[in-house]
Amino acid sequence: MYFQGFGADRALRRVWLLKPETMTIPTTFISALLLTTTALAQSTPPTSATTAPAKTTTTKRPIRPSDVMRLQSIADPQVSPDGKWVAFVQSGVDVSKDKRNPDVWMVSWDGAESVQLTSSPDGESTPRWSPDGRYLSFLSGRSGAPGTATGTQLWLMDRRGGEAKKLTDLKGELEEYEWSPSGRKIAMVIRDKDYADSAKTKIRTPYVLDRHQFKADMKGYLDRRPMHLYVFDVATKTLDTLTKGVYDETAPAWSPDETQLAFTSNRSADPDKNENTDVYVMAARSGAQPRQLTNWPGRDGGAVWSPDGKQLAYLRSTASTNFIMYDQPILALIAVDGTATTMPQPRLLSQALDRPIRNARWSPDGQRIGILVDDDRRTQVAEYSVADGKLTYLTVGDRAFADLEPNPKGGWATLMSDPQLPTEIYAVENGATRRLTNVQNEFVAPLSLATVTGYTSRSKDGAQVSNLLFMPPSGPTGKLPTVFYIHGGPVSQDTYGFDLTRQVLAGGGYAVVAVNYRGSNGRGIDYTKAIYGDWGNKEVLDILGAADALIQKGTADPARLGIGGWSYGGILTNYVIASDTRFKAAASGAGSSLQLTMYGSDQYVNQYENELGLPWKNLDKWLKVSYPFLKADRIKTPTLFMASEKDFNVPVAGSEQMYQALQTLGVPTQLIIYPNQFHGITTPSYQQDRLVRYLSWFDQYLKGNLSTAQTGR
Repeated sequence: MYFQGFGADRALRRVWLLKPETMTIPTTFISALLLTTTALAQSTPPTSATTAPAKTTTTKRPIRPSDVMRLQSIADPQVSPDGKWVAFVQSGVDVSKDKRNPDVWMVSWDGAESVQLTSSPDGESTPRWSPDGRYLSFLSGRSGAPGTATGTQLWLMDRRGGEAKKLTDLKGELEEYEWSPSGRKIAMVIRDKDYADSAKTKIRTPYVLDRHQFKADMKGYLDRRPMHLYVFDVATKTLDTLTKGVYDETAPAWSPDETQLAFTSNRSADPDKNENTDVYVMAARSGAQPRQLTNWPGRDGGAVWSPDGKQLAYLRSTASTNFIMYDQPILALIAVDGTATTMPQPRLLSQALDRPIRNARWSPDGQRIGILVDDDRRTQVAEYSVADGKLTYLTVGDRAFADLEPNPKGGWATLMSDPQLPTEIYAVENGATRRLTNVQNEFVAPLSLATVTGYTSRSKDGAQVSNLLFMPPSGPTGKLPTVFYIHGGPVSQDTYGFDLTRQVLAGGGYAVVAVNYRGSNGRGIDYTKAIYGDWGNKEVLDILGAADALIQKGTADPARLGIGGWSYGGILTNYVIASDTRFKAAASGAGSSLQLTMYGSDQYVNQYENELGLPWKNLDKWLKVSYPFLKADRIKTPTLFMASEKDFNVPVAGSEQMYQALQTLGVPTQLIIYPNQFHGITTPSYQQDRLVRYLSWFDQYLKGNLSTAQTGR
């Protein structure tokens, strides 16, 4: 499942969004580019998100699965202290190694210059500017000097030129870092080293587990190695320990005067058994004692200091306990008084908004706080006035923004995509949105993409549901074969951002539908928590209602309906085909049905115990939400099941059980397992393979066409 804004995820529907190639500039030339303003830099960049032209070709073609190899990904924009550059991570596919290789780039604030800073085969991530703007740091697992520590380390690159140098030689696992305001120190979150691997035999010692939450996707089995705060001295390369004990600390944030650090931690009796986190502050020196600043029974975290150091802005969950999986973050402000003997009360700026907010960032003058707001298929950039709490939207339109960083000279750097353009970097300033990068031009140039429009539908019980319709680029008329591709989560939403999977399905000649069923966010907290403890009921009504609306409009051919999805989208696919036989083909990815068997098998033990209760005490409720498996004999839909071998989020057993049931019942079915993959498939060839199989399966049962698998698309 998925909690918007704080990081839990059962949906993982993210698509890598970036561009290949782009020129690599020698480091000897970087100095001139960074420290001078050239005539080229004065050229006029695109002035809006909608007017930047892509390259044109004489003929356009539909998008196809192989285009996943051309798609670039952009992430983590960071504005330089002088406001003239934005560093970011761009990754493209290395076909020979079948993996993505992230590199650090930067683009000038006027959008005229783009410079690649790293190009090692090991990849780099998490770029951060030193406060004086002289250095750019990043994380990488690239090799250092012989005899030094391996694994991810912090590297430092001088903006004036030269090769990057390894700054740290850490034995543990570096999870996060943040420069101090003076640039002399770096706060780090480091997980203790795992000493369980034998250096001699390379055979791992047995896992010894005694935690309530003993597994997590990508991390695997969880031991009790904590994550603690440290301060690294840049000049002496010494590391001071700030926190000790059994608790984890995350999200360190320096006070402007560099004397304190704020961080997030769950210091309850047993953190594994609840979702509570609080904000703490402590003096930035060894031996100092943390002071708890918040005490909400739900989630508090992600604190950022006001420029004057008197307040912290942070995110607080709406719910305190039971509904926390179906929650939405609220923007909160709290005073920081080092002499206070009583816990201050927070000011909840966005409580009345009833929409999820994230990426809270102070404006340089401390008068405003920038945020992203998820609102009914859109994500917009907005600001709250600190003085009067007034909310002002800085962007509008059918698009989706992600990430937000202030420019010290004014304005915001952000990521944005729209239905026909993958993610690029934009500046939001003076009431306008201005595109900085043109990474995706080459990707979209040869493509004829689906048109995307919104529509609403009514469910059988009267609920109004917001949907998106992708129409094939060829513009066919009449009733179309239609695929309902359902998002995961459930607490997420389908937006007007670029969606590779649905574009590929539409490129295959299908009308494609995204349904923001109850449980989705962007429609208020009541809409989100409507499915609490009642899975596969209201969501199914909403999907069927969305189908009825398109059939009545004459868009969807009722005899050629398909359905699919990944994670909770796969789970809902199973619920739908066990409830209604109208769908003639299904593709269920990373799903489950016999929910009773998921207890102790996946990573959601807390959610299960909160929503459904203990299986041995609430068996009826567990069996109720397990109906796709227990009533599998009602399923007539040919179904393709897909799963990842190492998935601890929704383990492969969930797909195996349904595949075996349909095999026994004689319903056409197939099981695809992607080796060595976690919940989200990251190997590019597997990403392409999944898209090919979607089209092949739907073509076979909705079009009677068996050729897709042979063509490879």
